[in-house]
Amino acid sequence: MDTQSQSWFDRRIYRSRHKRMVAGVAGGLGAYLGIDPTLVRLLFVFLTLACGGIGLLAYVILWIIVPKAPLDEELTVDDLPRSAADIPPQPPRWAK
Repeated sequence: MDTQSQSWFDRRIYRSRHKRMVAGVAGGLGAYLGIDPTLVRLLFVFLTLACGGIGLLAYVILWIIVPKAPLDEELTVDDLPRSAADIPPQPPRWAK
């Protein structure tokens, strides 16, 4: 799914199946917002430590209410490059 070409109203948030550490909540939020999931994870940790567990509570609530990403949108083993030579060169995002 190309999230950059869709409007905010057409996109749906899902828990990631491949960018996950625990439940895929941070990976899904990162994909939805177009940011690195590590930043989302750090935000959850900060909210948990600084706000008396609010981050952990929010994570668990999102884990319950946000559905997993559909299987048809996930990469399969056949989609992955076999070696570094198979990966096409890409310009950096700032150069586009």
